[in-house]
Amino acid sequence: MTEFDIDAVLARCERQLESGDSIDLGAEGFWKAVGVIKRDPTLVDRYAGQVGRIDRRAFEAWVFRSFPIAVGEAILWFGTVAGLVIIAAGYYVDEPLNALLLLAGTGALLVTTHGLGHLVVGRAMGMRFTHWFIAGLSQPQPGVKTDYASYLRVPARRRAWMHASGALVTKALPFLMLGAAWGMEAPAWSWIVLVGLGIVLIVTDVTMSTKQSDWKKFKREMAIARALSD
Repeated sequence: MTEFDIDAVLARCERQLESGDSIDLGAEGFWKAVGVIKRDPTLVDRYAGQVGRIDRRAFEAWVFRSFPIAVGEAILWFGTVAGLVIIAAGYYVDEPLNALLLLAGTGALLVTTHGLGHLVVGRAMGMRFTHWFIAGLSQPQPGVKTDYASYLRVPARRRAWMHASGALVTKALPFLMLGAAWGMEAPAWSWIVLVGLGIVLIVTDVTMSTKQSDWKKFKREMAIARALSD
């Protein structure tokens, strides 16, 4: 794909979005163009702003529900603190209530820390975020939306680790909670639930996320990083 082709694809996408027509960015060649842009720092400098505008407008037309990132971040931090408080309460009650509080708090943390992992690591890498969103009823797990212009301007290896961060946090969390289970003397069955949950999450990542989610994006960006270094 030449620069002329990239110009044509991006211009066509912008025209369709401005006219209010529905658009499939993949079918229009947008993501193919983005893949070419990522592999040339000169093209990133030239096209990042335009790509970011198109990506944001397409996202806003597609997403089921979205909120400003400040609102979403506040909700995520509140949910994280609430989860920790629930777990802490387990230290002051007897079993089986302590185990139930431990598992409830762990569930809350699994929902909130995934997005926070992306936010904290992404910002540390130089990225900005625009929205907290729910993709749809079939995908109720909340997500955080990058400002794609800032995303493109960050080296590919850093983009890769931003994608991995949320997955790494959620996969480690059930095993980290074994320390809390030990501290509150939770019953053995709660330990089994935590270990089983951790194993299920790892298996899910291996079988699904590597094909369509965070780990797929991690592999894509690491491949670009290797190509650029070569």
